[in-house]
Amino acid sequence: MQLSVIILNYNVRYFLEQCVLSVQEAIAELDAEIIVIDNNSTDDSCLMMQQRFPKIKLIQNKENYGFPKGNNIAVAEAQGKYICILNPDTVVAEDTFNKVLAFAEKQTDLGIIGCKLIDGTGNFLPESKRGIPTPWIAFTKFFSLYKIFPKSNLFNQYYAQHLSENETGKVAILVGAFMLMQRDLYLDLKGFDEDCFMYADDIDLSYRALQNQKSNYYFHETTVIHYKGESTVKDEKYMKRFQEAMRFFYQKHFKKSFFFELFIQVGIILFSLVKMFQGKTKAKPLPESYVLYSLNEKLSEKLTQIFKNKVVIFDFKKEKTVNSSQIFGGKRTEIILDNQYVSFKKCIKIIETLKDKSITFKILPKKANFIIGSDSRNDRGQIIKIE
Repeated sequence: MQLSVIILNYNVRYFLEQCVLSVQEAIAELDAEIIVIDNNSTDDSCLMMQQRFPKIKLIQNKENYGFPKGNNIAVAEAQGKYICILNPDTVVAEDTFNKVLAFAEKQTDLGIIGCKLIDGTGNFLPESKRGIPTPWIAFTKFFSLYKIFPKSNLFNQYYAQHLSENETGKVAILVGAFMLMQRDLYLDLKGFDEDCFMYADDIDLSYRALQNQKSNYYFHETTVIHYKGESTVKDEKYMKRFQEAMRFFYQKHFKKSFFFELFIQVGIILFSLVKMFQGKTKAKPLPESYVLYSLNEKLSEKLTQIFKNKVVIFDFKKEKTVNSSQIFGGKRTEIILDNQYVSFKKCIKIIETLKDKSITFKILPKKANFIIGSDSRNDRGQIIKIE
């Protein structure tokens, strides 16, 4: 078998359904399998898998073992030459695995391959490619010095900015949302370190691949949506988890860092003060107009009733070039992409191409009764039932 796609799920039932649908399309012409492993979800994720995807291997853990152990359990049952660790809140294009596997076969020193990730608004996720987070590099990232000094090599190593987002090349660290490698390498490295519950596990695995004389690659020729959720909200809880993760990594691979401990403690105090004065995040304004990429008139009528706002059908296929400002006139617009009519690859391309502060995107997965998306990388996304 060529490929095993490992999807570890925890309480993201609707994102999981969309993810599995996209993966099914992407492995249709490959000798491949999907393994979904569930960390004791309480949201009917397993019931959905049993009813909608009865032929897909489902492993149900009796407790939440965390990211490393959950994936290790699944890989132990995988049959593929290659494995792909994939987050359930992702959407892959129909040709994603064909492209990545073709690239992998050409490498002689292959470690781990990551790809271009965007969030649900179409914006590039810089963690798609990263450098080794030494205390100094972690400091420049955490306090956003790379944004203040965008042209300085000294401050721009965390997000591996020696490569642009549209350039394939070697990098040190990849993100656990999408990691493809040979199964033998994963086993040689003994998988993810189960002493780390979350956050540093992908850093640690990437680093150990480098120590094993392998090369990790960022591959830009396919784009995957990663709905980030709450993981990027920088508050006290984030600070503590970041601290624990980096402490784990440093203690395992480097000497204990007084500098790191100091800046984390200062950071916790600063972020606590910011949160006190910040107040609650303001809700994003509702769209002023809705556009449906489909030919389904009945769907347009149904969505019009749900949103209490006219949902207009627009056929992007007939437009050679699509300029969001010309079409939508700067109005807050939600674009709903009907996967029955348009492929996941085209959905991803539209989201990436039309990214704009005034536009949000939702996808209606094939044969599903919900639309799904995320208006911000800092929220958990939105699911709207259309029954």
